[in-house]
Amino acid sequence: MVVCGDDGLAHRLAAELRGVYGEVVTLVVPPADRGPLRPAVGRARAASVALRDRVTAAVGRASGNGAGAAAAPAAPPPAAPAERVLHEAQLTEAVLSEAGVERATALALVYDDDETNIRAALTARRLNPRVRLVLRLYNRRLGQHVEELLDQAAALAAGADGTDGGGSGPDASTTVLSDADTAAPALAASAVAGTSKVVQTDGLMLRAVERRPPLPGQVADPGLCTLALLSTTSSDPAGADGSESSGDQGPRLLPDAAAVRAATGRGTVVLEQVSFTAGPDLPTGRGVSGVPGFASLFSRRLRWSLAGMAACVLALAVALWVVTGVHPLGALYLTLLDLFAINDPAVGDSTGRQVLQLLSLLVGLLLLPVLLAAALEAFGTFRTTSGLRKPPRGLGGHVVLLGLGKIGTRVLTRLRELNIPVVCVESDPEARGLATARRLRVPVVLGDVTQEGVLEAAKIHRAHSLLAVTSADTTNLEAVLYARSVQPDLRVVLRLYDDDFATAVYRTLRAAHPHALTRSRSVSHLAAPAFAGAMLGRQILGAIPVERRVLLFAAVDVGGHPQLEGRTLAEAFRAGAWRVLALDTAARTGRREEPAAEEAAEDTRPSGLVWDLPDTYVLRGQDRVVLAATRRGLAELLGRHPRDGAART
Repeated sequence: MVVCGDDGLAHRLAAELRGVYGEVVTLVVPPADRGPLRPAVGRARAASVALRDRVTAAVGRASGNGAGAAAAPAAPPPAAPAERVLHEAQLTEAVLSEAGVERATALALVYDDDETNIRAALTARRLNPRVRLVLRLYNRRLGQHVEELLDQAAALAAGADGTDGGGSGPDASTTVLSDADTAAPALAASAVAGTSKVVQTDGLMLRAVERRPPLPGQVADPGLCTLALLSTTSSDPAGADGSESSGDQGPRLLPDAAAVRAATGRGTVVLEQVSFTAGPDLPTGRGVSGVPGFASLFSRRLRWSLAGMAACVLALAVALWVVTGVHPLGALYLTLLDLFAINDPAVGDSTGRQVLQLLSLLVGLLLLPVLLAAALEAFGTFRTTSGLRKPPRGLGGHVVLLGLGKIGTRVLTRLRELNIPVVCVESDPEARGLATARRLRVPVVLGDVTQEGVLEAAKIHRAHSLLAVTSADTTNLEAVLYARSVQPDLRVVLRLYDDDFATAVYRTLRAAHPHALTRSRSVSHLAAPAFAGAMLGRQILGAIPVERRVLLFAAVDVGGHPQLEGRTLAEAFRAGAWRVLALDTAARTGRREEPAAEEAAEDTRPSGLVWDLPDTYVLRGQDRVVLAATRRGLAELLGRHPRDGAART
């Protein structure tokens, strides 16, 4: 396996392949990156230690029971394991040859720049047409075209060699992934539902829900499919998330029925299937630049003023009809002429007619500033429709999103698909996500979140949750600490670069605010399992974090796996390793490119998945199943390395 990248995802992916799957890995990184962590990350962690220590000390002084001591950071992780590390500034053809791409089974290109990854993928496909490629691309539309191009090149090369690609050698597939797309559903779900995790793909939506531990003496309700048993310290504010200290039972993934029945006093994670809905129709760029609605064109005060003027005109017309006896339409016409001062003076008419003419002139004078205000408001509305909106008055129950980079943009789109009100905060006026916020008509506050008054402008005191996804760990931490000082019970979700730092921050904030919901997420921690699974040639549908561990969802062909083929669902289930969840009835070939028309027409099962299979169903070689597995369980199921309990604890 060859991994090429310039940030923490490359190191995390190399560690995943080497430590979990036991693969031989060659890691290619820039020369400035000499260790398992980027220098910027090290500086960010060092700068954040002071903030963390101040919070820990404050917790200890406030509680007086040593709760803050539980927030001490864990020992630093070992260096990212790799068979060989190459430090190269540019990923040229010579560097790829030196890394051994010609003999590699899979190549992962996870640079932060799309152009670098595409150029290297084209070169690698020419050097080794049978290598399995995994690309990290932010542009999803471009990624689809590149994936088709590289797969076509591999098919042509295999045909020229006289092979069909179906032998025992590695498949020359191309998979385009995005760390932003992989992490966005989990981040959005944490901000909205708190403890819910969502995996969504191809019309399939799975939701993992944490259930509180039952009362003493009661048995945990397995509900639907039970994915995990939470650790005994999951409800302890000062406990470690997923620790396995003395007297504590850590999280147990994919337990059997006996373990679920015996799990008293422990929370569970159960699986729920949610039928896929696209949510409300999002406004397009053309719709935003069109004519706004009447309610958004004029303010409420101006609308009431116009309504009052119309009532006055109608009253004057009725009075003129009663006094003079003219036709009602003629009375309205004369009133309008008097209103705009274009009628002849009522000299020689009755006193009532003269009084009504004077009142009409007075109403006309009052109408002029109202019409001017309406024109100015309409002009200002048309000017600001294509610009950034400000948070409206009285807004509450919304999500405050910090950062509109590539992660923040994906999270914003996901939140708006769920019809959740969002207010964004961004310091860079040229951020890539501002165009998306403008298109979706989402309020944005431009300013540094660390400055006083910025979070107040985003209505943080009335917000439902705070989602900090900027690229600076210290900025996210400082914003969360300040927001908690304004609203102590605010739900917060942090994106932190380093997983160990995320654990320390999570424990500290949970100890300081035991009644508030806190979640810390590392994007590389969420994305690395999906990239590793794609390098192994299996379609990873998603990953759900269970405390500090990860549970994978994958679509696997039954044929060629003796642990599945010819076995019933009950026999194929292995506690703590894998569990078959559903049967994919779609065609095994061409499913992504040519979906069946019958599947597209069905509303109940748009993805062709059958969930209510009996335990006696026998898996056949031509079946394709969706299963949940641990990382080590998936590695064993792939058959690349036999399980060795003594060597792999």
